Amino acid sequence: MHNFDFVKPSSIADAVKAMGQDGAQALSGGQTLIPTMKQRLAAPSVLVSLTGIKEMQGVCMGEGGLHVGAATPHAIVAREAKSHYPALAALAGGIGDPAVRVRGTIGGSIANNDPAACYPSAVLGSGATVVTNKRKIAADDYFQGLFTTALEEGEIVIEVVFPIPEKAAYVKFNQPASRFALTGVFVAKFASGVRVAVTGASQNGVFRWTDAENALGRSFNAQMVSGLTVDASEMIGDLHGTPAYRANLVKVLTSRAVAAAG
Repeated sequence: MHNFDFVKPSSIADAVKAMGQDGAQALSGGQTLIPTMKQRLAAPSVLVSLTGIKEMQGVCMGEGGLHVGAATPHAIVAREAKSHYPALAALAGGIGDPAVRVRGTIGGSIANNDPAACYPSAVLGSGATVVTNKRKIAADDYFQGLFTTALEEGEIVIEVVFPIPEKAAYVKFNQPASRFALTGVFVAKFASGVRVAVTGASQNGVFRWTDAENALGRSFNAQMVSGLTVDASEMIGDLHGTPAYRANLVKVLTSRAVAAAG
């Protein structure tokens, strides 16, 4: 690991100022960044820790739905969101292991946008809004591809606002070693329609399966997915599963998520 300076601001304003330094990198839970630094794949000159900023922590209901601070660990979301958004709480409670859940944060997860991370599917599937120090970004505009988001240089995720659906569920097929989603599907039914977000399957990262959304919008029933097909041409292929295997998992897990949502 290279030498670096460590800064732990206590306010968003101080964090933004610190992020203005050359080579600065935001540090939230550090579950991805620190291992990357240890492997010398990343070498920020300044780490700006966001974990000491109280206004970026916590879960509460507010305007637009459930507000989750970007520096809130998964374990807190799993506990505090349960009475407001059970599907989101269940997703958070199934990330990694206890050590990861007590350190990892929602802000770090969606800022990194790993193609197999769980949180991006919840944000996209819920049609959530990502709030930064500069603006509000709709989920459909936020995720832009593999490890790529709409965040600009020095921009910090402050919180995520989740509209509360009528029904929702998240189902994933775990990669047993990493506990990332080999494939995961988040389904949410709103009065305006159904959203289906898939993680862990596509070479382009998290995506919405619009064919399933249209079918489930007509009737929210798992059987509506049985006649659909998923194009395997852009699915991930590795030692854990072929593109065709992941394409089939998308279909199977969507049906299971609909059934779990009731």
